[in-house]
Amino acid sequence: MDSTNPWHLSLALAVTGALAWASISDLQVRKIPNACVLTIVALFAIWATLRGGIGVKSSVIAAAISFTIGFGLYRLGVMGAGDVKLFSALALFAGLELLGTFALSTAIGGGLVALSFMIIQPTRGAVMFALNGKGDYGKGIPYGIAISLGALLVIWGGLAQLLPVTLTGLP
Repeated sequence: MDSTNPWHLSLALAVTGALAWASISDLQVRKIPNACVLTIVALFAIWATLRGGIGVKSSVIAAAISFTIGFGLYRLGVMGAGDVKLFSALALFAGLELLGTFALSTAIGGGLVALSFMIIQPTRGAVMFALNGKGDYGKGIPYGIAISLGALLVIWGGLAQLLPVTLTGLP
């Protein structure tokens, strides 16, 4: 998003609020409300309209790819349904150009969330690690937080701006 445009800045702040909502809900009850996901989709629709529809095709393809892969992971029991919906909705903002960056930053966020759980509650963390993330009475790690962290890096441009500089700076 263009942080110099006041409309884009307002939308970025609104998406950030929705991500906080998703993260808090996922942390407390391990559910991401459908209303939260729909809010993110509605914010994308506004953002796409402000851009004159530029990049919508790329965004829809990115969301479809994300949903297809996510649905497979859901069927395998690796990801929750709310996580799949949240990631797919946020993939709209990433588009095909930043989908890989979004996935990578989400994976890094997931590692940080897991590490945080292990530091805050080492016994619980060790049990969850030994039982592949399902040691908390089937609740697992709230991956909505990791998805939100990945999305924040993409939406606010942090990781998206660092990667090209790092890659072009190589000899």
